[in-house]
Amino acid sequence: MAFSASYVCFDGCEGETYSLDEVVYRCSNGGLLDVEHDLDALRTRSGAAWRALFDERAGARTWPDRSGVWGKREWVLPEIADEHILSLGEGNSHLLPTPRYARDLGLKHLWIKQCGHSHTGSFKDLGMTVLVSQVNRMRALGVPIVAVGCASTGDTSAAVSAYCALADIPSVVFLPADKISVAQLVQPIANGATVLSLDTDFDGCMRLIQEVVAAYPIYLANSMNSLRLEGQKTVAIEIAQQLGWEAPEWVVVPGGNLGNVYALGKGFAMMKALGVIDRLPRLVVAQASHANPLYQAYVGGWERYAPVTAKKTLASAIQIGDPVSIHRAIRALREHDGVVEEADEQELMDACAHADRFGLFTCPHTGVALAALKKLVARQVIGPDDRVVVVSTAHGLKFTDSKVAYHSGTLDGITSRFANPPVSLPAEVGQVVDVLRRTFEI
Repeated sequence: MAFSASYVCFDGCEGETYSLDEVVYRCSNGGLLDVEHDLDALRTRSGAAWRALFDERAGARTWPDRSGVWGKREWVLPEIADEHILSLGEGNSHLLPTPRYARDLGLKHLWIKQCGHSHTGSFKDLGMTVLVSQVNRMRALGVPIVAVGCASTGDTSAAVSAYCALADIPSVVFLPADKISVAQLVQPIANGATVLSLDTDFDGCMRLIQEVVAAYPIYLANSMNSLRLEGQKTVAIEIAQQLGWEAPEWVVVPGGNLGNVYALGKGFAMMKALGVIDRLPRLVVAQASHANPLYQAYVGGWERYAPVTAKKTLASAIQIGDPVSIHRAIRALREHDGVVEEADEQELMDACAHADRFGLFTCPHTGVALAALKKLVARQVIGPDDRVVVVSTAHGLKFTDSKVAYHSGTLDGITSRFANPPVSLPAEVGQVVDVLRRTFEI
């Protein structure tokens, strides 16, 4: 039986089905779309058969199976031909065990899923390989798409521009001026994108890109477009696979625009539905307290959701006050008995610096997740014997400015409790030895 997928209304509107080859982002009632797979066709293989196939491909040397996303293509974009696939070696990221750090937090089992160890340095590569590959297919079919566009807090623009450059597809990115790191800004510039630095925040950029794609043949690459989430859900499959096809008790993920938590939940739910795993993990979404609309809805018992005006946070990629995927995230949390926690600026930077002492070199967004984890362990929501996976969403090398400022004690309002500034000395052996003796007690 052939495998297939199509767009359906996320809210379940009757008769709302669209081909993945159509340029469509919302249903007729204005709701978001979701990619729905033919599960009956996928069930013609047993859970054991899917596990064996994915295990075989995980060690593949051949293209495109060596991609962590395209090695699971039947669950992602089943009808695309290999000739249209655009891959930069995404996925198959390391699930890093951290026994020393775990013990320091009061846990026995903690892993960091290193999604930032990817071509452009963030998890966004997982979704963008799918979206831009589908654009490549659609352009070959004659669909009039002149460029791919996105609003971005940095990482999305890097991934869009890289995958578009691979296929010679023009890209345009809307960035909030002076609100992203230099390392994030330079990536779309270097990749040849048209970069628009706008005097607004991410939410303003998002409103503008939606107006533009509604009027011009520019294909939207933000997570309003559910194609991206199909690639991002493969993180869930990898986590289960790397744990011997078992789900952990908890998966902790930073939350900004909130598509990623829905993607993770969808991946775990799909595995359970197809007999690949036998239970679901619980999910934790960690938000910066300066941009915490999901957290506020959670502590209010999900009775109402209201966007917030996001304030400046060092976790700049999740500085989003009106997330597109808010209702997706709430559904995923309800289905996975989820929890939402927040972290303030002091907590997230201390969490980063603390984790770095164990060799992790985390991004600020992962710092938010680690600070949330510490709180939940302290409150005994997460138990000492629970197996916990924290999804690290970006590489720390994108955020060196904040790390340098932390260790030099120059971050406004932050006490650098784990500061480790360099010691400046003249090049004289006596003074060098004095420092070494004091440091190592020799």
